[in-house]
Parts: sequence; structure tokens; C-alpha cells
Amino acid sequence: MEVILKKSIDGLGSPGDVLKVADGYARNYLLPMQLAVHATERNRRFLEHQIRVIDQQESKDREHAREIAAQIVDVTCHLTRRAGENDRLFGSVTPADIVESLRTSENIELDRRVIELTEPIRELGAFTVSVKLHADVIVELRVVVEREE
Repeated sequence: MEVILKKSIDGLGSPGDVLKVADGYARNYLLPMQLAVHATERNRRFLEHQIRVIDQQESKDREHAREIAAQIVDVTCHLTRRAGENDRLFGSVTPADIVESLRTSENIELDRRVIELTEPIRELGAFTVSVKLHADVIVELRVVVEREE
């Protein structure tokens, strides 16, 4: 049976691929799970249209991410926290804290999930944090954690 994939399937193909698969595989798995549709001319045209719409949206998202990256590239995020001996923080600095600081000081709106911290910041000092705004747009943000007076 000939089908058009709607979603990416490991070992099989990516969205828009026209494949010949076993009848049972198509009838019992791909079609009921809505991972593929029958390869008719109407479905081909519809899927091509959907792919164009998705590509346009993707390019808009990429441009928006580049605009935000241009704002972030020269920004240094300053945070003040209580710290004990040996410059260890009482608590930690999380992505939500960084986002809140950017919102209040620079008027930049971000989602906390775009801030990539391998682990929370637990000491005073200057750190470089990756901000993944889009799959193609990753920018470095400088975060300075200072002692609260």
C-alpha cells in the first residue's frame, strides 16, 4: 500500500515522504495512529500545502528569534542574592530568576524553558548561559550574581 507520512518515523521517513509499506502495517498502525494517509492525489496536494504553511511559520519564528537575540547579545543580567561564607548562595539562581530579571530590567519577554542551565547557579560570580530561542538561534547571555547587602 502506498502512504504519505504525516509525522517523522524513525527508520521509515519524514513528513511528506511517499512510501510503499505492507498493507497490514498501514491498516493496523500507520493509518489508525494518524501517522500517515493514503497516497491519493488529493492528499498529496493537501500535504504539500500544509508543508508550505509550516515552512512559512517556521521562517517567521526564526526571524522573531533573531530579533530577540539581537536584543540579548549585549545584555548582562545582574542578580543580587544572599550569600554565606565562601561565596555560596543561600538557595540558587534558576532560569525563572534570569527571565524575571530580564523582564524587569531590559523589558525582554522570554520563556524560562529557553534558558539552558545544566545545573542551577549556586555561587557568586559571572557566568555565561545559553539561550536557545530557536533550533537555529542560540545566543550567549552573561549573568552576574552579586552579594546582597
